Amino acid sequence: MPKTYWISAYRAVKDPDKLAAYAKLAGPAITAGGGRFLARGEPAAVYELGLKQRLVLIEFDSVAQAIATHDSPAYQEALAALGDGADREIRIIEGI
Repeated sequence: MPKTYWISAYRAVKDPDKLAAYAKLAGPAITAGGGRFLARGEPAAVYELGLKQRLVLIEFDSVAQAIATHDSPAYQEALAALGDGADREIRIIEGI
């Protein structure tokens, strides 16, 4: 079964304190769900229509595991802490 990747792209951070509160809760929730952080931060370079924005790449063993982690009470608590503190998107994609 191919690995699955959770990609978070931050378009804007509106409240660094809310982002810090989110990170404090989200990291343990994601790790407890089986996620492994592979990369996070701003890209070293962007090309074509790419945006220089914060990205986070997390590996899971399956799509179901990634979705279950996102929907878990622990991660939902982290999302509540973030609230409107950032504009971002999360994509879950199966590897090849």
